[in-house]
Order: sequence, then C-alpha cells, then structure tokens
Amino acid sequence: MEKKPFNPASRPPMRPRPQQQPRGRKPAGKELPNAINENIRAREVRLVGENVEEGIYSIQEALKIAEAQELDLVEIAASANPPVCKVLDYQKYLYQQKKRAKEAKAKSVKVVIKEIRFGPQTDEHDYNFKLKHAIGFLQEGSKVKAYVFFKGRSILFKEQGEVLLLRFANDLEEYGKLEQMPQLEGKRMIIMIQPKKK
Repeated sequence: MEKKPFNPASRPPMRPRPQQQPRGRKPAGKELPNAINENIRAREVRLVGENVEEGIYSIQEALKIAEAQELDLVEIAASANPPVCKVLDYQKYLYQQKKRAKEAKAKSVKVVIKEIRFGPQTDEHDYNFKLKHAIGFLQEGSKVKAYVFFKGRSILFKEQGEVLLLRFANDLEEYGKLEQMPQLEGKRMIIMIQPKKK
C-alpha cells in the first residue's frame, strides 16, 4: 500500500492553551487579574517574596523555586523591567485582596446630598419649616444644597435671594459649615452646607 505524503493542512487545528490556574484548584471560570505560573510571558523576572533569595531569575528557574515550595509564581508588577513576580499561595492572595477592598469600601462614607428649594419671596412659616428639615438632614450626616429658584422676572430679586441664603446658612451655623458662598447658576442661586463633624 502506497503511503500518502504528509499534508500539514490536514492536521486538526491546535487548541489555544488555557490560562494557567492556581495549583490544586479547579478553574474558577473567571479571568485571573494576574498572570501566574506558566502563563507569565517574560523570559526573566525579578523574584520577591518570603523564603526566596531576591534577584533576577530566568522564568524556568523562578517556576522551579515556586514549585519546590508548592506555591504559585505570580506576576505582581507586569510593567516593571524585568516584571516583578512573587512566590505565594495565589488563592490566599486573591482572598486577602478581596478582603482589603471590602474593608476599604466599608470605611468610605457615602455622601448624601439633600436639596432644599426656596422662592425669592419665601414667607416666614415656609422658611422655618425648611430650616427644621435642613437641621434634621445635617444631624443625620447629609450635606444640604439650598437654592433659590428665580422664575421669569423674579431674577430681579437676586439680592433678596442671596440675603435669604446667607440667613439660612447663619441659622444652621450650629449644625453645619458653609462650603461655598451663594453662587448664581442659570436661574438658581445655590449654597452648599456640610454637616459639622461630631
């Protein structure tokens, strides 16, 4: 039987190599934030971490060091020359990063801004009602954005609006601090008051 000449085009296409997963774990189904183990493209890396002699190693040497400790080789600074890699337990590293991000999010306070609207000729009863609301907002830690809305020709009373806002800020002095003096933005004159720190 005559042998057919080998045709490379007849060979089935090679599958792309899957991204390297941390040792001893099943694929998480998500793309990893760092290149790890055989997935690191650099030929040589700067090695850092516990129980390793820091320095520049070929990628093969660095992988052997990580393997000897049954840990992962993780690229932590890809833009450095050569890239910086650390020998560590990657699953533990990801968990700690997630935990830190969660803690930072919990510490960051969300600023809530409450708006209070006046007309240029607000009567005393309405003023006191809105002042009471503003005190409540500041006491619960929200910022207060107070503004006078000028409708049509009422823009002629802008000085009156400014006096009203300054009086409002003065009456709230015990509860909040004026962030900016009255500013005219289009048809609105605005002040911002932030709560006083307890």
